Amino acid sequence: MSENLAIETHDLTKSYNGVTVVDHLNLHVRENEVFGLLGPNGAGKTTAILMMLGLTEPTSGTVRVGGFDPTREPLKVKRIVGYLPETVGFYGDLTARENLHFIAELNNIGRAEAEKRIDEVLTMVGLADEEAMTVGKFSRGMKQRLGIADVLIKKPKVVFLDEPTSGLDPQGINQLLDLIANLPGMGATVLLSSHQLYQVQKVCQSVGILAKGKVVIEGSIDQLGREALAGGRYIIEIETASPGVGLIETIRNMKGVVSVEVGANILKVSTDADLRAEIARAVVQSGAPLVQMKVQEFSLDDIYMKYFKES
Repeated sequence: MSENLAIETHDLTKSYNGVTVVDHLNLHVRENEVFGLLGPNGAGKTTAILMMLGLTEPTSGTVRVGGFDPTREPLKVKRIVGYLPETVGFYGDLTARENLHFIAELNNIGRAEAEKRIDEVLTMVGLADEEAMTVGKFSRGMKQRLGIADVLIKKPKVVFLDEPTSGLDPQGINQLLDLIANLPGMGATVLLSSHQLYQVQKVCQSVGILAKGKVVIEGSIDQLGREALAGGRYIIEIETASPGVGLIETIRNMKGVVSVEVGANILKVSTDADLRAEIARAVVQSGAPLVQMKVQEFSLDDIYMKYFKES
């Protein structure tokens, strides 16, 4: 396994009865990041996760999770990973604490250590006040948060989350996303499978976009955004009267400017940062009137639509 990669797949493929569901998947997920596995329903996301967990065998190709092969070393992988499926199952007649004790026993965590960890994770997911309530009375959002606690009780190095916000209301979604965003700070790498683009953009540093079982594109959101816009992260459009050569060169030489497209009275500046203040100052200092300024920042939607349409 390559250095600093928590998950690495090479030509990972899964076929059922001659139908290829995951097709030569190559992913590289760095340690202590939240990685978004994006794609519509049926793109192969869940099947890919099951192979990474060692719950189904690849037809061909390889996968390493935490340095281990899930097919040949399934128990070693299971010791270091946590998995939250789209539908979470708990014993409805047991309390949150009792459910977590059961999970702790399955993972051979001693009673005293289990009590300590359960206190920690219930507080972390905001369920400390409801620990005595039977889970059958929980809302879906509470069950999803208990699912995160379930995952964290074993202190995993790698966490797999499959559509974790499905069916939640806006408040529940935001609470869960905040929890997910904090997991790398606890030493966990997260692979988040979702088709909700804005949620992925909120918490993920890198993404892989799947279409029909194939990776369309993979990389950091910033990098893919620059490629999608054929330039920088921002497009700043400046309207001024006949911009002079001196002003154009001043803007071109600014740190963070990728390119400057010149029109009759419009400058379209591609940048890696929001340089509106610096550009406005340069326009005013040049003596040219600043009529208006607009900024466009790329979104994950831009990236997704560009590469998904090309697939």
